[in-house]
Amino acid sequence: MSLIQLTIKGISYSQTQSGAYALVLSEMEGTRTLPIIIGAFEAQSIAIALETEIRPPRPLTHDLFKTFSDRFLITVKEVIIHKLVDGVFFSSLVCEREGVEEVIDTRTSDAIAIAVRFQAPIYTYENILEKAGVFLKIEEELGIKEPKELEEDSLDLEELAVKKETPFSDISLKELHNQLNEAVNDENYELAAKIRDEISKRS
Repeated sequence: MSLIQLTIKGISYSQTQSGAYALVLSEMEGTRTLPIIIGAFEAQSIAIALETEIRPPRPLTHDLFKTFSDRFLITVKEVIIHKLVDGVFFSSLVCEREGVEEVIDTRTSDAIAIAVRFQAPIYTYENILEKAGVFLKIEEELGIKEPKELEEDSLDLEELAVKKETPFSDISLKELHNQLNEAVNDENYELAAKIRDEISKRS
């Protein structure tokens, strides 16, 4: 069965389910999207890897994985979301070292956080998109990028209809940048992601 390449469309915070985040992947050559519920840490890790303005003072777990892999000449070639059972996605990391390829089982959220750092492509199969893919105007549905751990890497279409109001509307852009720097220095990445979203909305 042929693979379909996906790209990260955004990460949306849910008001209806405290701490829940929906990671939305979209097919590169099509209009279907794949929403996946992920944990806060993984969502923050993905958002930070995508964001050029946020640089944590100490490496996150996925950054450590990347450094470790680089040191021992291990590359992540691709991520494959290969199975969907009872709303839970299963994924694999395809790694290579000195010409030897290994496939490692992983949670989808971790796999994508690692893929972003390696700039590795993300794939899935047609049958998974048929079961879980949805057609949406994602830009209108998401307040892009941010990060409860439900059942690992699960599917919940209701999350896509939620928009999160932010408490930063009365704060100037300059002050938002100052607060962003403070949040990163304090390693408060959830707050940093929220502030970054407000800055992005004003850009």
